[in-house]
Amino acid sequence: MHPAPSVIFFSTFSGLGFGLLFWLGLGWPSPDGVVAFVFFAIAYLLAVGGLIASTFHLGHPERALKAFSQWKTSWLSREGVCAVAALIVMAIYGAGAVFAGEHWRVLGVIGGLLSLGTVFTTAMIYAQLKTVPRWNMPLTPLNFLSLSIAGGALLAGQVTWALWLILLAGAIQLATWIVGDTRFATSGTTLATATQLGGIGQVRAFEPPHTGTNYLLREFVYVIGRKHGFKLRVIALVLMTVLPIVLLLVPFSHVAGGLAVLVHVAGVLAARWLFFAQAEHVVGLYYGKR
Repeated sequence: MHPAPSVIFFSTFSGLGFGLLFWLGLGWPSPDGVVAFVFFAIAYLLAVGGLIASTFHLGHPERALKAFSQWKTSWLSREGVCAVAALIVMAIYGAGAVFAGEHWRVLGVIGGLLSLGTVFTTAMIYAQLKTVPRWNMPLTPLNFLSLSIAGGALLAGQVTWALWLILLAGAIQLATWIVGDTRFATSGTTLATATQLGGIGQVRAFEPPHTGTNYLLREFVYVIGRKHGFKLRVIALVLMTVLPIVLLLVPFSHVAGGLAVLVHVAGVLAARWLFFAQAEHVVGLYYGKR
């Protein structure tokens, strides 16, 4: 799939923002006054900024509001509903912490769960697609959720939780790559099954459908070299997992904590770029790209 910057930024930063809202909702930490304002401002900038970035990939952004009406059948619509609900509930909870020094815990827990629900619905937009076998597996939502919770713990300053959760997120990311590499082959999707002509004999394309490029090739067929993909995986895993853990294990300082956040985010961005770049859409079979 074409790794559009808008969806990479959206899925990365909104996940971090909602992950931070999850921890704030649980009361870890439980700041008030100006400190609470700073925490909630960071969370909302990431979450809302990511959601806004996602609209840049839409052909008609002005029609985005119509997506809310399809919540019974569409994971995209459910994502929008969950996001709005989470942001409203956490805004009320945050207002209590900032202006009244109150932490309405029940409201915070509800908002935290809605925040995780938003990340889950985002992941399910991709996990439901049988046309992209690499995404169509339970590891996809686990990958999104683990990175969101781990990144949120890091931003919330929950060092002990962050250490273990970053390690877990790295393990899930590694499993997602390993299993994902086999998904296209094990899905059983071939040119023969797509055309239903396998019973006649071996099916192959006589020639490409047309000589030039088109929308399908630009959006759904993106080829990255296996050697380059492996290097990027190593870089992503080191940045998102190894370096943050090392920085968190040294005597705590705000500089080390800030660097841990930056390298983790850089690693997640690299992994999310690979998430889209290495996703093989079955339409590529018709163009001899799979």
